[in-house]
Amino acid sequence: MAKIFLDTNAFIDIVEKRDVGLLNQLSSNSLFLSASSIPVWFYVYKHSVPNPDAEKLFKTFNVVDTSGDIVARSLTGPTTDLEDNIQLHSASDSGCDVFLTKDKDLLKMGYFGKVRIMSILE
Repeated sequence: MAKIFLDTNAFIDIVEKRDVGLLNQLSSNSLFLSASSIPVWFYVYKHSVPNPDAEKLFKTFNVVDTSGDIVARSLTGPTTDLEDNIQLHSASDSGCDVFLTKDKDLLKMGYFGKVRIMSILE
């Protein structure tokens, strides 16, 4: 069983049911996501609270806190995109094996520390 960290785009694909099979494919693994992904999802899709679907997230995903330390390290890289850096540092700090994303620039990196960056399509 792998520890798989979902980039915000992968997380949104699952919760918005844009990729119905993805959650089933990943169900035998431990799934992680950054706490910062949840407000992005709410903002983009104009969800409001209370939201019963959001409450279920904590049963399906391990939600990684976005600490001041993660944000501070994210300000220096590895990319020029702060949100991507927060995601990558969160995955690394959580000891995840895989970082799942659609972001082509992140995919070019291949790895961040010990975390393998993979496409949702692989």
